[in-house]
Amino acid sequence: MARTGRSGLSAEQKRELWIRWKDGQSLSDIGRALGKHAGSIFGVLRAKGGIAPPLRKRSARALTLEEREEISRGLVAGLSLRQIAAQIGRSPSTISREISRNGGRVQYRAMAADGRSWQQACRPKCCLLASNQALQAVVAEKLAQHWSPQQVSGWLEAEYPDNEAMRVSHETIYRSLFVQARGVLKRELLATLRSRRPMRRARTSTTEGQPRGQIIDAVSIRERPAEVEDRAVPGHWEGDLLSGGKNTHVATLVERRSRFLMLVQVDGKDTESVVGALVRQVQQLPRGLMSSLTWDRGMELAQHKRFAVAADVAVYFCDPRSPWQRGSNENTNGLLRQYLPRGSDLSVHSQDDLDTIALRLNTRPRKTLGYKTPAATLAQAVAPTG
Repeated sequence: MARTGRSGLSAEQKRELWIRWKDGQSLSDIGRALGKHAGSIFGVLRAKGGIAPPLRKRSARALTLEEREEISRGLVAGLSLRQIAAQIGRSPSTISREISRNGGRVQYRAMAADGRSWQQACRPKCCLLASNQALQAVVAEKLAQHWSPQQVSGWLEAEYPDNEAMRVSHETIYRSLFVQARGVLKRELLATLRSRRPMRRARTSTTEGQPRGQIIDAVSIRERPAEVEDRAVPGHWEGDLLSGGKNTHVATLVERRSRFLMLVQVDGKDTESVVGALVRQVQQLPRGLMSSLTWDRGMELAQHKRFAVAADVAVYFCDPRSPWQRGSNENTNGLLRQYLPRGSDLSVHSQDDLDTIALRLNTRPRKTLGYKTPAATLAQAVAPTG
């Protein structure tokens, strides 16, 4: 799995990232397309509040990289500034200033000069709320009352019909909230938004083509056989995603009878990544050791039919907002926090690391098992009888 950290994205990759984000693709989908971890993609998006920066263009009057390379070649050839200027169709004074501000004749380098020019051309424009304190105060007051940015914008237009200075679009308010580098509206006001999202999301955003929060053809936990409920036989599992920092996750699978644990490395939270990882893991088990899996209503298992067919496992889903129906898994997730703390980057753990952590829990005595270990309990349950 790729490691998170500095994104290391080229300008072209960043343009593609923003196009895909605007089209509603998930972090995992974007990461796979660009060959980066979803956490790296999240870092780039979060820095801009999920709002694509305006496309930068070089001024027609500015020197191009090709012209700077001609200047560099001319200096190496010993040409005068007037000769270099005549070759590229620029005034001698332009060439003189370009060379002087970039190290002189001896130290001038075209790539370094071009990069410096591009960086210095950044002149962030002061946003509307930063330049209008009265408007900023009114917007902050209404947001604190749990008004949406669109409600604030509409109210201002109705309240101040003749005062253009007291108008602001809802997108400008969102930008001031999500792009904290502007320093206009306090981050605490984000908590007043209904969605509680940390950044702006495209209207076209979808989750694998599924309606939000709804899993198609989900089989309810209430339809599970009685043998699953009373833990009479082994082979019935509960699953979940354990979340970490930087949008990283680990899948957890717990066998109901023995509390035996398996941890599965996943590349992202999207259903393609999760289901693919679960199929690979389950196919390594002895045949028949997993006959059913109970999951919550997370969209990471939207492709449950694909998993059921590939792994030959019946899949059941908990009732909405009822994680307690997977009690064994929830309890084990709590124990896992000793090794995978909240907020930590879970992508640093390889599958071998996760197997080691699972082994520690599987060889730890459990009170609910009469102080036997999950590993010993599972081995005894599946041992052939004669």
